[in-house]
Amino acid sequence: MVDYDLSKLRNIALVGHGDSGKTSLAEAMLYDSGMINRLGRVEQGNTTTDYDPREIKKGISIHSTLAYTDWKEKRINIIDTPGYLDFITDAKLGLRVADNAILVVCGVSGVEVQTEKVWEFSEEYQLPRAIFINKMDRERADFYRVKDSLNQVFGPWFLPLQLPLGKEENFQGLVDLIKMKALVYQKGGEGKPVFKEEEIPADLLAPAQEYRKELIERVVEFDDGLMMKYLEGEALTDEEVVACLKKGVKERKIVPILCGSATMNVGVEPLLDFVAEYLLSPAEKPPVKVQNLKNSLEEKEIIEIPNSVNSPFSALVFKTIADPYVGNLTYFRVYSGKLAEDSNVYNSSKGVDNKVGKIYKMQGKNQCPIPEVYAGDIAAVAKLKNTTTGDTLCDKENPVVFEKITYPEPLMLLAISPKTKGDEDKLSTALSRIIDEDPTVKIYRDEDTGETILAGMGESHLEVIIETLESKFGVGVERSTPKVGYKETIRKKVQAEGKYKKQSGGRGQYGHCWLELEPKGKGEGFEFVDKIVGGVIPRQYRPAVEKGVIEAMEKGVVAGYPTIDVKVTLFDGSYHPVDSSEMAFKIAGSLALKKGAAQADPFLLEPIMDIEVTVPKEYMGDIIGDLNSKRGRIIGMEESASGKQIIKAKVPQAEIFKYTIDLRSITQGRGTFTLKFSHYEEVPFNIAQEIITQAKKEEEVE
Repeated sequence: MVDYDLSKLRNIALVGHGDSGKTSLAEAMLYDSGMINRLGRVEQGNTTTDYDPREIKKGISIHSTLAYTDWKEKRINIIDTPGYLDFITDAKLGLRVADNAILVVCGVSGVEVQTEKVWEFSEEYQLPRAIFINKMDRERADFYRVKDSLNQVFGPWFLPLQLPLGKEENFQGLVDLIKMKALVYQKGGEGKPVFKEEEIPADLLAPAQEYRKELIERVVEFDDGLMMKYLEGEALTDEEVVACLKKGVKERKIVPILCGSATMNVGVEPLLDFVAEYLLSPAEKPPVKVQNLKNSLEEKEIIEIPNSVNSPFSALVFKTIADPYVGNLTYFRVYSGKLAEDSNVYNSSKGVDNKVGKIYKMQGKNQCPIPEVYAGDIAAVAKLKNTTTGDTLCDKENPVVFEKITYPEPLMLLAISPKTKGDEDKLSTALSRIIDEDPTVKIYRDEDTGETILAGMGESHLEVIIETLESKFGVGVERSTPKVGYKETIRKKVQAEGKYKKQSGGRGQYGHCWLELEPKGKGEGFEFVDKIVGGVIPRQYRPAVEKGVIEAMEKGVVAGYPTIDVKVTLFDGSYHPVDSSEMAFKIAGSLALKKGAAQADPFLLEPIMDIEVTVPKEYMGDIIGDLNSKRGRIIGMEESASGKQIIKAKVPQAEIFKYTIDLRSITQGRGTFTLKFSHYEEVPFNIAQEIITQAKKEEEVE
């Protein structure tokens, strides 16, 4: 263990598109630094950071995992993040608590959708970055093509510090542009790879000199004295170049490019050297801004907390792992102060005290107990009550709260129910634990259809949740596409009689009413008017008529959907002094409503949604065409602050339950959308006929 020193700590997040090799790179970093004694493989399911059975089965990362290593007197905390779109929020949370980002880019595929997403997140959190072009040993891998694509997509940030030595299956090492030496990989033998420092091969010398010249010209911009020295023709020392490069990286004006192959274990030690030498320690980060809760002021007081062990304790929870047997495991980043085991901590987000037991450094799934954790470090504790992702932990005497973490709205919906009758409570408990673990999941009951709706970020995300319910919590789940919450209403004004008369020995039942039904405007709801005069229906029975009407409206006459936007007037009727009752008048009201609705030209309504689709300009035509094919109406278009196009439309809900899949397919994952309810509209005749036929079939089955 490295002696604690804030300046000797590095927090990095490995981010990038799915299958770019982040997990393999984390594994190689741990292996080369001696933290693990065998190099695991993703395809064999034995890596340190992909340990979840769901990850092993799918061969992808589905949540962020912590690991740590010591390298040249530096402690490096590694956050290995998912790269697939459905789990991208975990990558964003990892970047929120990291101090630096390593963007892993595949040497074959180059810049992909998630490369763009995590770049945006890194920009949002103002993190110093570096690019690691991975898989240089693969067929069609091309360092120079990928470098050019980075410049085309993101701009002139990028500066190679290395060039590949050899290509594809002949990839055998790196050219170091600072030392101007070749690092040649020695094949064969067992254990860690061996590198030999050699002179740069003749065929690479000219391009290496060109890139070295570009490197020096870029870095001297950060030191006026060295700029003058360079312009006067004097040679710069490697130390001077390194000092300027550090400054450019830390000011986020230069993004260095390194390269290698994680699975061959080439370029990994130079990457570790780079992290230790160039990237920010927590001590170099600006103070963190928090809301001060100590004084109960009406206005929010924002204060700055220095990244120091001497400040009061504060930490942000960025991940929660739910375990049905041992309770939640809470991952947190400490920004100030320190926390010792067997002490108390205050959750200022929830206003609750908590007892902290053991504190762990996480090496994948392995928990390594530590006596205390200090400012700048990342750790985990078990069984913290009432604590979820995004919460602030702090010193109760100095309460603060970090800016809330915002999550994207889940847009892919599934209707779910337990496979086994009687498992409703078990399912509810399991879902609440999953929400603790994953804040992008939402569960709600659709009041219109009576279904329990599970909302997630996409198809894969929902699949993983269902698998988790079954494997982790033992609850089998039936799933289906959610039903549409259709409604019914009327076009005409009509009058209808409802009479309920029953005589079967003894006291009978008698209720009789006349109702007038008339349509109301869109969204105006239900109105009941009592216009009885002269006591033809006694006052005590009239509320029962209204109850009967409301009950009958819950199951309309067209296809059994609720009736809305109707005014019902009770204007006449009769009663029996002995046989009348509230029940009889309730039934009479129900009968009158059903009879009247059937005569009032009833029709079906469907929910219409407001949708805003944000896409790069080149996809506009395809998106508009697709929305039109979904019976959508384009309302308008505008340009976003980032230069993308925002298409606004109104679309029937029935057409867009799986829009997440369609949009990703059309835009290769570059499009996003938001959705909210707008209003109800009449269903087109041909579609209404299909809905009515289906409703009748379901009724027959029941």
